[in-house]
Amino acid sequence: MTSVSERTQYVTWIREAKESGARLPLACEEAGISLRTYKRWYQNGKVLTDKRPDAVRTEPANKLSAAEQAIILNVSNEKRFASLPPTQIVPTLLDEGLYYGSESTFYRVLKPNLATL
Repeated sequence: MTSVSERTQYVTWIREAKESGARLPLACEEAGISLRTYKRWYQNGKVLTDKRPDAVRTEPANKLSAAEQAIILNVSNEKRFASLPPTQIVPTLLDEGLYYGSESTFYRVLKPNLATL
């Protein structure tokens, strides 16, 4: 992401070049940004801030619930699995007809909870 101060500096340089007779696309190219980027940054006489950090992001539909994460933690903490990695836990559970998540899901749930194991 480009900070507002950097954007302002680029826009200032490009506007100065344009006022000196340079064509806008060439001024943008010389500054190292695309014309589209310039137009996105500079609208209605103002340098705009980056809106991505403030964007509303919805949670993924397939995100594990707290209950599902707790099940994975509990299963991983069972005595028979306590010293095994997910690469051995998941196939063992599958042999028993149980599926709580993939190996990568187990790793993803266990990683932030290693201190509590």
